[in-house]
Amino acid sequence: MLKKLLKSELKENQTINLFELIPQKNFNYELDSSNNVVILIPKFSNKFLVKNLMPRLKHPYIKIKLDEIGSAVWLEIDGEKTVGEIAENLTYKFGDRIQPIEERLSKFFTQLKLYNFITFINKEK
Repeated sequence: MLKKLLKSELKENQTINLFELIPQKNFNYELDSSNNVVILIPKFSNKFLVKNLMPRLKHPYIKIKLDEIGSAVWLEIDGEKTVGEIAENLTYKFGDRIQPIEERLSKFFTQLKLYNFITFINKEK
């Protein structure tokens, strides 16, 4: 599925390796009382509504709460580390709890990309 999502970003006959891509966050976040990440998605994308209506709203953001491992992944995304480097850091931090890491990260990053929470840049660029 990730291959489909990235197809528009690739040239023909070019293959991708998820673990060589660099994820970048598209949204801000905050930490909850358990130090888990809460991704903040603005309710409006129209600049007029953002400027005039959002400051008046009680809850201007849709909040997406991540679990402990999802939060650790999100906090590792800094726009410089590849998915492979993030995997190494998480393996060191969580050990066997996160195995099989390749499969888990592949699914998690696919979901993040699907909902446009992140974008990928190619390490070679």
